[in-house]
Amino acid sequence: MAEPAGVPRVLCIAGTDPSGGAGLLADVKSVAAMGGYAMGAVTAVTIQNTLGVSGVHAVPVETVVAQLDAVADDVRIDAVKIGMLGEASLVEAVGDWLRRRRPPNVVLDPVMVATTGGRLSSDDASRMLRDLVPLVDLVTPNVPELGVLCGEPTAGSIEMIVEQAELVHEQTGCSVLATTGDLEDGSAEDILVRSAGGWRTTLRLPFVRVDTPHTHGTGCSLSSALATARVGTEDWEGAYRRVRPWMDGALRGGLDLEVGRGAGPLDHTWFLHH
Repeated sequence: MAEPAGVPRVLCIAGTDPSGGAGLLADVKSVAAMGGYAMGAVTAVTIQNTLGVSGVHAVPVETVVAQLDAVADDVRIDAVKIGMLGEASLVEAVGDWLRRRRPPNVVLDPVMVATTGGRLSSDDASRMLRDLVPLVDLVTPNVPELGVLCGEPTAGSIEMIVEQAELVHEQTGCSVLATTGDLEDGSAEDILVRSAGGWRTTLRLPFVRVDTPHTHGTGCSLSSALATARVGTEDWEGAYRRVRPWMDGALRGGLDLEVGRGAGPLDHTWFLHH
């Protein structure tokens, strides 16, 4: 397939968040902030705000697949971001769609638990997400999600994160970006594990922690931004290095948004008014 030109067209597969900080709305904001054109297939309607999740209503599987096919039948897709799937039957259906359509630059954010603590995925779906990982190009688990993906307890140190990320990569062949913002040992490095030319490389990518309680939707935003940035860049490291400064600015900008009384969202367009 020839390299795409112009604005990246990014299909986001995710649930909704009526307060706008996470899920599909966060995806759309992130894709736009990185210069892309966002499209979206809704997988679930959640009842949530910055204080927590109080309900999840799944969209029928056939309706989700119909949304995906409607886009793929008409629009050239340059990248895909997969977020909340929720039910095991939908995980399986999205896997079938990936095999059938073969879109490029697929990023999986293995959403299982919301930042605010609410469960967003059934236990069966969490287990089946492991089978979905080999079908995507990059998976972006946080610390608890990484443990689920490799079948081990939640890591408590950066050294354990490196071991678990390498294990997921070895098991699946998928590039892994393990995010460590919720690691409690004070480490400030994300871990990228990938292979090229038959060689595995593990990169420790340092970042400066932003002291903020407003991290609602961080995983959604990062993964959709990475999918967008990967279009036209050489590799996932290049995409990360483009996205990270924007993410840091969005975290700092969230301190001034004053959205909600709980864990507030990022400011996706901080660069427009800072």
